[in-house]
Amino acid sequence: MEVAELQDKFAIPGVLGFEKTPSGLVLARVTTPSAEATIYMQGAHLTHWKPAGQAPAIFLSARAEFAPGKAIRGGVPVIFPWFGERHDGKTGPMHGFARLSEWDLAFAAMSGPDTDPDLHLAFTLAPNELSQSLGFDHFRLSYRVTIGRKLALEMMVANDSGTGGTKPGSMRTEEIAAIGAPLVFEQALHTYYAVADAQRVSIAGLGGVTFLDKVDEMKRKVQPAGALRFAGRIDRPYFDTTATCVLHDEAGKRRIVVAKTGSNSTVVWNPWKELTATMPDMGPDAWLHMTCIETANVGENAVTLPPGATHTMRADISIEAA
Repeated sequence: MEVAELQDKFAIPGVLGFEKTPSGLVLARVTTPSAEATIYMQGAHLTHWKPAGQAPAIFLSARAEFAPGKAIRGGVPVIFPWFGERHDGKTGPMHGFARLSEWDLAFAAMSGPDTDPDLHLAFTLAPNELSQSLGFDHFRLSYRVTIGRKLALEMMVANDSGTGGTKPGSMRTEEIAAIGAPLVFEQALHTYYAVADAQRVSIAGLGGVTFLDKVDEMKRKVQPAGALRFAGRIDRPYFDTTATCVLHDEAGKRRIVVAKTGSNSTVVWNPWKELTATMPDMGPDAWLHMTCIETANVGENAVTLPPGATHTMRADISIEAA
């Protein structure tokens, strides 16, 4: 959808407008009494969220690339249908195709009091040339973003296999199952949170949870009781956890609370100094100012979705003074 059409259908004067970058990407710019935000149509990728009176809560690399078909470093990449490298013996882009695809905007509206409103946006993604070339042509994604003093991110996946283009609701479950196939996928909201000093952060909520330590020969370990602190590079998917995580940004004097539903994995990541030095879209000190806590279903928590069924995963993000 071009900028003029988006403006005509969805713009809200003084609140929501659309722009095209010199590289050709289209973005939505949000300014309300409650918050500021920026979302790119490629990947439905939120790159900025700043609640009123707060410092920005989302990290975006100063060296991020903004170009068609390029992943944006920072913000909230939407990961689907696999996490990391594709691991079913076939080829495909890192973290799947959703973050590289052009999404459609289906809805935009304000709610709440005039002095403290929320903006609700709904994005959709259907099978496209890229997804079909990778073998995915029977899915629908809906991504609802609520922007205000709190941020809500809700991702719905539908398995359209077996419907033959017919709305699933018009067919009996057994009819769909008989002619369709399960959709097996991983997903993540790969959120980069902005922190003042990653060397002084801690994360509560993961004590006693089993994780895979990708920095230590993929060993399975159990997180000790108490808050998680960083002593170097960290890359850990935590499994079978629905817990709320609290990111304590000690130097920034605030806590970022990440509650979730429909998610059984949490991924924690910071590349630290050594890995950051190998990343062309990250400045040498960028790792100091970010911490990823990802609401996810990955690895052994991958979702198997029957034909005609849907699955919804949601993150609710809020900020508290420390």
